Amino acid sequence: MSKETIRVPDVGSSDPVDVIEVTVKEGDTIAPEDTIVVLESDKATVEVPAPKGGKVLGLLVKQGDKVKEGDPLLELDAEAGDGDAEEAGQEQSDRKGAEEAEPEQESNSTDEGADSEDDEQAAGGGSQTVTVPDLGDIEGAEIIEISVQDGDQVEAEQTLVVLESDKASLDIPSPAAGTVARLRVKVGDKVGTGDQLMDLDGAGGGGAKKASGDDGNAAAKDGGDKAVAKAESSPAKSAGQTQKPADQAPARQAEGRSAASASSGQPSAQVHAGPAVRKLARDTGVDLALVEGSGPKDRILKEDVHAYLKRRMEAPAGAGVAAPVDDLPDIDFSEFGPVERVELNKLRKVAARNLHRSWITIPHVTQFDDADITELEAFRKSQNKLLEKEGVKLTMLAFLVKACANALRAFPKFNSSLEKGGEALIQKDYVHIGIAVDTPNGLVVPVLRDADKKGLKEIALEMSELAAKARDRKLTPADMKGACFSISSLGGIGGTAFTPIVNWPEVAILGVSRSDTKPVWDGQAFQPRLTLPLSLSYDHRVIDGADAARFTTYLSSLLGDLRRVLL
Repeated sequence: MSKETIRVPDVGSSDPVDVIEVTVKEGDTIAPEDTIVVLESDKATVEVPAPKGGKVLGLLVKQGDKVKEGDPLLELDAEAGDGDAEEAGQEQSDRKGAEEAEPEQESNSTDEGADSEDDEQAAGGGSQTVTVPDLGDIEGAEIIEISVQDGDQVEAEQTLVVLESDKASLDIPSPAAGTVARLRVKVGDKVGTGDQLMDLDGAGGGGAKKASGDDGNAAAKDGGDKAVAKAESSPAKSAGQTQKPADQAPARQAEGRSAASASSGQPSAQVHAGPAVRKLARDTGVDLALVEGSGPKDRILKEDVHAYLKRRMEAPAGAGVAAPVDDLPDIDFSEFGPVERVELNKLRKVAARNLHRSWITIPHVTQFDDADITELEAFRKSQNKLLEKEGVKLTMLAFLVKACANALRAFPKFNSSLEKGGEALIQKDYVHIGIAVDTPNGLVVPVLRDADKKGLKEIALEMSELAAKARDRKLTPADMKGACFSISSLGGIGGTAFTPIVNWPEVAILGVSRSDTKPVWDGQAFQPRLTLPLSLSYDHRVIDGADAARFTTYLSSLLGDLRRVLL
C-alpha cells in the first residue's frame, strides 16, 4: 500500500479559506484531476483536484473547516486505486496525450512572454496598464460602475470598476497601489478579456516585486479570474495546480452553460453550486434556480437537490414545487407580418427573473381601499409655497412614506420576512422603504432607510436624490438592498387600481393610483372629496385578509389626518 497525504495547494491567498464542499468520502476511488474539495475565500471559489488517482483512506477535513496552503486534506492509497484510476482515465489519456505537448508548449511560451513583459514594466518608470482579466467564455461584459477617476490614489486590491454580464457581476481590483493616470473606459462600455481599463502611475513597486518573486499582483489578478469562474461555476485554477489539457477548457465551459439552464434550457437565475451538483441537476432534470441552498452563503449541495426531488415526487399533481413553463411552442411571428427583435437590457432580464420568482412562490392577495386626502392635499400645497426658498418640494409620495412607516410600526407583521423553511417570521426592528422609480432602462427600487425616524422634508430630499441617481444609473447595489416594504406609485400617470407584485423577501407592497374627486356622503349631503386609491398586495402565508383590511384602514386614517402620526 502506498499511502499519501493530499494537501492544500497554493490558492493565491495566505489567509485561511473555508471548506464549503467535500465531494468525496472514505472508500471512494478517484481518478487524477477529480475534484476532492471546494474552497472559498472572500474573493473566489477554488476547486482542488486530486493530483493522482487512488482510494480515499480517510478524510482529514470536513465542511466548514478553515485551511491554508499545505494543510492535509485526505489520505490516499495510490496503489490500491491505480488500476481503477488508470482504467477510468485511459480512454481520455489516449485521446488527449498527443495534444498535451502543444498546449503546454504554448503555455510556457506565453508565460515567458508575460514574465518578460513584467520585467520591462518593472524597469520602465513605475507605470502599468490595468486590463480586463480572463472572463472565460464571456464575449463581452458591460461596465456598470467606475469607482475611481483621474488623479485618484488607489490601494492594492481596491475595486476599480465593476463589470456585468448576463451571468455575473465582477469587481476588478487594482493590481497595485498607485495613482490613476488615465481612464480608458466609461460606464456603459462593453469590454472583453485583455481590454485596457486605465493607466496606473507609481505602480512600479508592484511590478518589481512580481519580477523578484512576489506573487501579490498575480494573486490579485487570479482573484478576479476566479470570481468569474465562481459566477459561472467553471473550475478555477490555483497557482500550484497542474494545468489541464487545453481541449478540456471548452468542455468545462460548456458544462457551466448547460448546468445553468438545467431542465428548462434557459438560465433562470444565478445559482451558487459546484460542478458535481450541477451535473446531478442536469442528470435529474432539476432547475437549480428553484433549489434552496443549505451550504455556506446559500451554496447548493447534493443533499439540497435530493431533498428538492423528494418534495417534487411527494407533492400531489399540480401542487408543491413550482416549475418553469418549458413546453411553450416556438412561434415564427414573421409569418403574420413584419417583425423586429429587440434585445432586453440586463435590468429588464434581472427584473423579469425576480418578478417571476415572486409570482410563483408568493400567494398574492390584493386589498383595495380609498383614502380621503382633501385636507392633506391642501396642506401639501400650502407648505410647498413656504418651502420653495429652501429648494424642498413635498410630493404626496413623501406623505405616503411617512404614513407607511408609522403603519409598519403599528402592524409589525407587515414589517417581517418569512423564513426560507416557512417555520418562522423574521421580525425587523428597522423601517426601510423601497420606492419604485421608473427610468428609461426599466423599473428600479432604491431604498429609503429609517423612514420612521425622518421628517417629511428629509424624506422628500432623500427621495429626490435617490430618484436622480436612478435616472442617471448611479445607484449602487447597497442603495437597493434591505427594504422592508415597497411603494409603487402610478399617481402621476393614471389608473384607478392595480395589483402590484410583492418584492420577495418582503411580505407586502402598496400600489397607489391617481387621486380623483368623488362625491362622498357625509350623513346629510354629498360632498366633493379628493380620494386616493390604495392597492395593497400581500403574502397570504403571513398576512390574513383581516390584517390587510386593518392596515389599509389605519393607513387611510393617517392620510386623512396626518396629525395622528404624532400620537
